[in-house]
Amino acid sequence: MMDSENNALEVGKTVFPTYATKREVLDRVREIAHGEADPDKDEVDYLKTVFYKMHIAEREASYKEYLQGGGSPDAYQIVPDEEEEAFKAEMGIVKERRAKLFREQEEEKERNLQRKLEIIEKIKQMVTSPEDAGKSYPEFKALQQEWKEIKSVPATKANELWRNYQLYVEQFYDMFKLNIEAREYDFKKNLELKTKLCEAAEKLADEEDVISAFHQLQKLHQEYRETGPVAKELREQVWARFKAASTVVNKRHQQHFDELRSKEEDNLVRKTALCEKVEAIAAEENKGSGDWERHTQQIMDIQAEWKTIGFAPQKMNVKIFERFRAACDDFFGRKAQYFRELKDTFKLNAERKRALVEKARSMMDSTDWKSTSDKFIALQKEWKTIGMVPKKQGDQLWEDFLAACNHFFEARNIATSGQRNEEQQNLERKREIIAQLKALVDTEDVDEAQKTLQQLAEDYKAVGHVPFREKDKLYDEYHTAVDALRIKFGITPGKPRRQGGKSRRGGDNQQPMDERARLMRQYESLKSEIQTYENNIGFLSVSSKKGNKLIDDMNRKVERLKSEYEAVKARIIAIDKENAAE
Repeated sequence: MMDSENNALEVGKTVFPTYATKREVLDRVREIAHGEADPDKDEVDYLKTVFYKMHIAEREASYKEYLQGGGSPDAYQIVPDEEEEAFKAEMGIVKERRAKLFREQEEEKERNLQRKLEIIEKIKQMVTSPEDAGKSYPEFKALQQEWKEIKSVPATKANELWRNYQLYVEQFYDMFKLNIEAREYDFKKNLELKTKLCEAAEKLADEEDVISAFHQLQKLHQEYRETGPVAKELREQVWARFKAASTVVNKRHQQHFDELRSKEEDNLVRKTALCEKVEAIAAEENKGSGDWERHTQQIMDIQAEWKTIGFAPQKMNVKIFERFRAACDDFFGRKAQYFRELKDTFKLNAERKRALVEKARSMMDSTDWKSTSDKFIALQKEWKTIGMVPKKQGDQLWEDFLAACNHFFEARNIATSGQRNEEQQNLERKREIIAQLKALVDTEDVDEAQKTLQQLAEDYKAVGHVPFREKDKLYDEYHTAVDALRIKFGITPGKPRRQGGKSRRGGDNQQPMDERARLMRQYESLKSEIQTYENNIGFLSVSSKKGNKLIDDMNRKVERLKSEYEAVKARIIAIDKENAAE
């Protein structure tokens, strides 16, 4: 939204006080409306401008707040302003007083016109009666003084009235042979007065305020007209001097308004360009809140620039402002609609995430590790499909959801850590047995070797499970060591093993196929577990201590599982090749 154009606090040479509120302006208008002094037009116009500047600014601020609060531009209604109604009522009284004053002034001007016409007529009669010149001179001077004391007349009659007056005054001086000393005295006094008027007019060339200089010149012209003639040989010279000084002031006045009009045209060009910028921004697509906020800042910057530009030409000033305001209102209206809809979407997303948090909390104490892990993974996947919510609320929901996930997975890790430790101990025990088998090769006593081999085989079989990724490697090392002993000592195999596509556990292909089925189950289980952990890693990529610790643990576990996965895959491929060879 936009504020109205700024108003000056200075009118001509009169500086009016500034007002902070509409109430202060209204109080001053009441003083004028009900006071004794005649209303000053400049002050009344100034008060009206200041009041409506504040009134429009308040109304536009209210409208902007309404839009930003999600209100619809079409449904907006302007609330009546009691201060505005009171202001209009008081201004009506002021207007009536000014109208009455204007009528009285016009009536006075008409009376002044009639009085000056009577004076001209009397001087005219004096000019036609030369025999009474001596006696008429005092009356003539009295009429001149009376003429000076009479003030304004209708502007349409002023020039003609002054020319007739000057004509008959000059005729009175020129056609009648008055007392030379009196005549010369008058000429001398009039020359002094008109010389001062010329000097005053010439000083106006240095007046900074060209408007004030122009108005002061009009007053000097009025005084010049009301001052009597000078000696005939000096009349043109004095008038030429006064006219030259007037020409300088008039040219400055005209140049001022020419420059003002030129500047107003430049202002119109600049304001038109700003309108085009806002319209272009308003036409751009906004893909999200970031785009809306970025475009909002751009338009606010343009609005700030608009306020630095002065008026456009009068006939275009209102139109260009309405165009600018329409473009701004269009943008902010659509922005308000977008955020109203976004607010509804955020509310729905928050409700969905809150439901997932409750589900996660209901499962976080479960000890059914496999089934519950799958359910948590499903919840995590669903969480990812839900859109955004306000940051503060979203962060809290995420913390609650992550806390439930961490609670479960940490409990699961603790529960399964004992199993891993036991498998590691079994691995060390079997490696010790394999080392003893390898050392048995150096024995020369066949019976002792066979007896020891049998005992070590039973010990090896009695040891429990080892880590899955070490299982096949350990299996091959063990049977390689046993085969070496059997070959050296000619011991009959007590437990056959797979070799060359044939089973050491039986005489047909049933055991290799059973082995392959078991490996396939392990293969699928590993694949599923790897996917689960990788999904968890992507989901738990957050900057929290618990989240980072869990991620590190999962990364290490994924690497181990992938190694086991590749080993199982290789054994399946090997079995398939052996079966194909058979």
